[in-house]
Amino acid sequence: MTINLIKVILPSVIAFIIGMLGTPLLTKYLYKYKMWKKKVKTVSIDGGGTPIFNSLHADREVSTPRMGGIVIWASAFITTAAFWLLAKIFDGTFIKLDFLSRDQTWIPLCVLILGALVGLIDDILEIKGAGGNYAGGLSLKKRLFFVSIISFLIALWFYFKLDVNTISIPFLGGINFGILFIPIFVLVTLFIYSGGVIDGIDGLAGGVFAAIFAAYAGIAFFQNQINLAAFCAVVVGSILAFLWFNISPARFYMSETGSMALAITLSIVAFMTDSMGEGKGIAVLPVIALPLVITSLSVIVQVISKKFRHGKKVFLVAPVHHHFEAVGWPAYKVTMRYWIVSIVCAIFGVILALIKI
Repeated sequence: MTINLIKVILPSVIAFIIGMLGTPLLTKYLYKYKMWKKKVKTVSIDGGGTPIFNSLHADREVSTPRMGGIVIWASAFITTAAFWLLAKIFDGTFIKLDFLSRDQTWIPLCVLILGALVGLIDDILEIKGAGGNYAGGLSLKKRLFFVSIISFLIALWFYFKLDVNTISIPFLGGINFGILFIPIFVLVTLFIYSGGVIDGIDGLAGGVFAAIFAAYAGIAFFQNQINLAAFCAVVVGSILAFLWFNISPARFYMSETGSMALAITLSIVAFMTDSMGEGKGIAVLPVIALPLVITSLSVIVQVISKKFRHGKKVFLVAPVHHHFEAVGWPAYKVTMRYWIVSIVCAIFGVILALIKI
């Protein structure tokens, strides 16, 4: 028990330290080469204008660097690789602390890096003002395409290689979905990714994702998926290092290289803590990730309302966290209240996951 706790907590602390030490170098590079948007967006997802958003964030959008998410995935990768390397070089304790394993951490680690690289491409194009949308970068359709392909390939691995085709449903147990497991896997990933637009206010996305991954670290730990728990904890430590510099006024934004990596990885972790871990990782996902769910639904509701109600809006601006800003909440108040909600949802989700129903 003690060594398992150390195995989970120590790498998280190391990831935080690595992120803190590496951030000044990254910051220097981002500001030196002006790695921020060169123009603000003027077109929303539904094709309308963005006057309210621009009134709230226009100045910061074109003066604050993007790609801060590098702190997260780079710190997580370096920490994971370091413990693996130490275990190869030295015997004894380091072998016990190595959490890189084929059955629990290879998949989420690879997905984290792959999602980060696709997101990084989008960020670079956006900074240069190239691509298919209003201010550069990959268009929404292209990003959804890449997320779909990544999740589809992982779903195939789960289904054919790991023989996973069931999802645990409360009161019903494991339901065998057969080949339908693959499209369900893809749809869940796409929906969680759509909640990544929560990266819009200083400190908001970092605090929310930290609470979510901490919850799944706890779930994995109590399900004896110790390596997966350690990986989730490393992600939390990396996010906290990022958050240190992202608190208002943000030194940089997480942007797509961070939000895409975290969102896709989250869906993988949720499935791995489901039937693979004899748990209910998917059933509790809407609870633990409630802020992401609400964010995504607010955008969907807004788009549908404007399309079928002759341009009428439900929110002053979507996603809903910007609506709260528009009605007068200071940005820091929105962030802090989202953090509170995220922590409560995380705790409640862990409790639900541990209850045998």
